[in-house]
Amino acid sequence: MEMTRQSKWLVLAFAFSATVINYLDRQTLSVLAPVLLVQYQISAVSYARIVSAFMLAYTISNGLSGRLLDRLGSRAGYAVTIALWSAAEMLHAFAKGALGLGICRFFLGIGEAGNYPAGVKLIAEWFPVKERSFAAGVFNSGAAIGAILAPPLLAWIALSFGIRAAFLIVGLLGFVWLAAWLTVYKHPPQSSMERLAPVATSQLLRSKFLWQFTFSKVFSDPVWYFYTFWFPQYLRAEFQFTLKEIGATAWIPFLTAAVGNIAGGLLFVPLSKWSRSPQTARRMSVLIFSALMTSALGIPASTSPTMSIALVSIATFGYSGALANLLALPADVFQHDAVASVWGFASVGSGFGGMLFALITGWIVQHYSFVPAFVLFGILPAISAVLIWTLPKDAGFIHSSALPEIGD
Repeated sequence: MEMTRQSKWLVLAFAFSATVINYLDRQTLSVLAPVLLVQYQISAVSYARIVSAFMLAYTISNGLSGRLLDRLGSRAGYAVTIALWSAAEMLHAFAKGALGLGICRFFLGIGEAGNYPAGVKLIAEWFPVKERSFAAGVFNSGAAIGAILAPPLLAWIALSFGIRAAFLIVGLLGFVWLAAWLTVYKHPPQSSMERLAPVATSQLLRSKFLWQFTFSKVFSDPVWYFYTFWFPQYLRAEFQFTLKEIGATAWIPFLTAAVGNIAGGLLFVPLSKWSRSPQTARRMSVLIFSALMTSALGIPASTSPTMSIALVSIATFGYSGALANLLALPADVFQHDAVASVWGFASVGSGFGGMLFALITGWIVQHYSFVPAFVLFGILPAISAVLIWTLPKDAGFIHSSALPEIGD
């Protein structure tokens, strides 16, 4: 029996909570890094390699996870991916140095790569065009909420029960989610759209939209990874913050990111009425929010932690507002059973950019300081925004389900 109309919000709640857990897992090492790096005598370059191990696996797995999700379906696909990354998170508790942490991060990256293709697929299956930016914003706000919760929660667990307990407890949350998901979720609603033949991989790879969209993520997502993986280290290196102080303040930029997700979805509504085009409205939103991401260029002039946190908070607000609209773009152009594949392929660009710029960041920080890194990550959003604005308006092959420029 088909799930009721109200159930789409329950489905969205599952995607949101999975993303919260995803980012708790991802942030565990970042929050605990100031202690772990001293405990295991890990340098900035070695830490960058650990981060890059995650990004390498994330890159490789994204090329496969989206296609796998489209073939397995949302229920089984989401179950597999969260089981993988939760198990990998728990394995961190047994690592005893840079090599062990790097291996664990690699397996975490393999599993976590499936979260966004799965969430984007659910939104395409359950939400109409006008609601997708808002639904995507809610879904993606799980990343910010997870990042908000991570510093105080993980610092408290580590200080109360030890560092290993932090990895074990957060990993266990994923298996609790998995049990609820398999119990509740059955199947997506029947689509009212015309049933089309599955899109072949060879067709997808001929799409200019796919390649340019992927290239844009090489420059946009490393900005978020920089704040996610390096911000606690910046507070420690620049302002001598303790683990307790990091736990008390490092969540602030992710609170503004959560607000940015909702703002990105809400801005789409008036822009779509003004432009009469869903695609154009989303692209305009990306331009506006990407401009806010350049606030990081003010970091070199900052002399206080308050000012630095404020500037980073503006940048994370901008990133999330832009991403709320980016998440909905593939469903504007491709049919539902290709959306996870498109997002998974595009996330290869995300992973590659994250891996490349993580290594660059480690080198810059070790040989200079964090200041040039902030300048770099203040410039990258402008490059990505131009690539998004100039995207083709359709997929570029006959099975494209691109929406009409004036429509719902």
